[in-house]
Amino acid sequence: MDSPANPSLRGSAVGLFLFDVCEEMKLDEVRSILGARRLGEGLKHAAAEQLFFERPPVVEEAQLTGDAKAQVRVKYYDYGVVSILFEFPFTGEWSDLISLSSKWISGTDLPSRAEQIAKEKVARIKLALIKPYDSWLSEDYFIFFMREIQGSPPAAHLLGSCRQQIAQVVRGENAPLSDDELREILQSAMSYYPNDLAVLGWNAAFVYDSAAGSETALQLLEYANSQLLEFRHYDDLLTRELAVVYDSLERKPTLLNSWRLPGEASRLQTVLLDVTELTERADNAIKFLSDMFSARLYRLAASKIGVPDYKSLAQQKLRTAEDLYRFLVDQFHQSRTFVLESLVVVILLIELVYVFHGKM
Repeated sequence: MDSPANPSLRGSAVGLFLFDVCEEMKLDEVRSILGARRLGEGLKHAAAEQLFFERPPVVEEAQLTGDAKAQVRVKYYDYGVVSILFEFPFTGEWSDLISLSSKWISGTDLPSRAEQIAKEKVARIKLALIKPYDSWLSEDYFIFFMREIQGSPPAAHLLGSCRQQIAQVVRGENAPLSDDELREILQSAMSYYPNDLAVLGWNAAFVYDSAAGSETALQLLEYANSQLLEFRHYDDLLTRELAVVYDSLERKPTLLNSWRLPGEASRLQTVLLDVTELTERADNAIKFLSDMFSARLYRLAASKIGVPDYKSLAQQKLRTAEDLYRFLVDQFHQSRTFVLESLVVVILLIELVYVFHGKM
């Protein structure tokens, strides 16, 4: 086991809490109602060029009741996500940071306080919401930014002498972790310069960087979590719609049920188009221009929190829904053909009856 290292740390602890509140937001109206600003289109990273939001979210500052030291920021994304950020200054030792991480990840009142702020904000901008949801999906993520570590150690040194502490922070564990678990966690370590480091986990991250680099990491982690939230929503929506169609298909086949198929197919097609459009919007909300490090950092973050998994689930269900749509249309056409052919037969029988009746 590595010998413990206990340098003094200075930075901040950030809690991100995201809520999927509606299908879409009219950001110009949100900005007008709140008197807020849009996030700057370019986020500078000292190591590269820049990255751009296709539709920059609206940002405003807020307050956390009872905690004057906390910085609170609310962000509104056009695809219906509200993000609440709490940032608290941190100064202490590794043991203090590990204790804080464990406390936050195992359970804190911050999610409920964030939800209360989100509800108050959403109530103010309700006229700017398109198809608001009655119940909200949510995600949270914790980031521990260290901007100063005693001795200004390079990333390689931190990954050597402080690997246990970093891993415990990322996992939220007070107890030391096994060597196997350490290797698993530290596979997610990334650096651009010798003196910066990001170690990402599925619900928390440790970032050692300058203020500018930390801001870029924060934006990418927040965006990745907003995508996760959207794909979770699409997955739930498609699951419900597919269940309705399956129930319809399990009904006893009758002429009346057959003539209901166009309505089922039409509703399913509407959902398909909506999900496809919203997926593309969420997927293309951010652009990387010559900033390959940020692109790699985003892909790592998305992979860690499960964005590709939920995206794959949603895409599979989209394909299933497309197959069902074609099946419903085919079934209706077959039923209609049967009805038309039956009518032709009935007409012929009636004519034959008249013919034979006339000969008698």
